[in-house]
Amino acid sequence: MKKLKLAHLYPQLLNIYGDMGNVLAIKKRCEWRGIDIEVDEINIGDKIDKHDIYFIGGGQDAQQIEVSQELQRHKRFLQDERDRMAVFLGICGGYQLMGHYYQPHNGDKLPGISIIDAYTVAGEKRFIGNVTAHTDLVEPDTLVGFENHSGLTYLSGETTPIGKVLTGNGNNGKDKTEGARYKNAFGTYLHGSFLPKNPHFTDYLLELALGIKPEPLDDEIEYMAHNALINKKY
Repeated sequence: MKKLKLAHLYPQLLNIYGDMGNVLAIKKRCEWRGIDIEVDEINIGDKIDKHDIYFIGGGQDAQQIEVSQELQRHKRFLQDERDRMAVFLGICGGYQLMGHYYQPHNGDKLPGISIIDAYTVAGEKRFIGNVTAHTDLVEPDTLVGFENHSGLTYLSGETTPIGKVLTGNGNNGKDKTEGARYKNAFGTYLHGSFLPKNPHFTDYLLELALGIKPEPLDDEIEYMAHNALINKKY
């Protein structure tokens, strides 16, 4: 198998609610299989070169402003990487910046990098609680996590949700969608961390990055955690 390169974008600014755990999950599930993986932290002012996987976590509005400005320097490159079918995963604030823009309650519209066809506006209510979503992307067909956001995200065009909300609010609390996908770019509001609670989705991302299905692991403990959260009270 080829060596994987993962770019962790702006961890000094976007890393709340355990989002670093997503990078650790990818790294460990590679190491347990003997797959070489290199993790590069990309911070403000750094150059971004080609990687197989790009991860961007969540943060508060102040941090999103700084990251939004920085991302504009790399917008065309990251769009080209998406079209090259590199894998992207954005969580919460990072998810919002993968779209066209995020409009806060007060302040200027924050431009995104438009690697998914989506936009986000600040809502009046904050969504905080456990989420279970049904997905057609992986087996088992459930995704679990914890949402904490007031942004309302709407999808259009060829961008599709990664799941249908069974418990919780998801993208906007109205259309029962959770997350987004266009090509191999994925976004979600699920924290907690998302990938350790959903090992099957982690392996799906690895399959897309490697071009081959990774060998199974003994995930008894991981699925105990996953199953304990299915339809957990919001």
